[in-house]
Amino acid sequence: MDRDNPLTEAETRDLRALAALMIPASDVYGVPGADDDLIFADILRSLERDTADARAALALLARMAGGSFADLPAGRRAEIAAAFKREGGAPLFALNRVVLLCYYRDDRVMRSLGQEPRPPFPRGHEVEQGDWSLLDPVRGRAPFYRRAP
Repeated sequence: MDRDNPLTEAETRDLRALAALMIPASDVYGVPGADDDLIFADILRSLERDTADARAALALLARMAGGSFADLPAGRRAEIAAAFKREGGAPLFALNRVVLLCYYRDDRVMRSLGQEPRPPFPRGHEVEQGDWSLLDPVRGRAPFYRRAP
């Protein structure tokens, strides 16, 4: 474990195998998977406040796998991952959030989505206007909250 990777070697291997299942590479769209070296390094650096949840999720994954998740055959990993998705709870949700955030900030992924790989500010992004009348029922409803004094 170090500053850029708060996980053990076994946890890192299991997370990389799980990330590959969560978001696999696609030749059709020309995008890497979440286990890509650059993306995965970003995932490890970005765990920060979610490290405890990530470690709890990976411990459950290892228990469900009966050992190393990464060492299982591909078919068995997919079965375990499906059960893990149902049983992982809040720790898995936190881990999933980190993986998705890191994946979708990768320049290659953004380009594949037709987005310019840049921060949204200072130039901003164009947001297509929708049908604001859809909010009329909400606006017309009586308040359901208590007013502050």
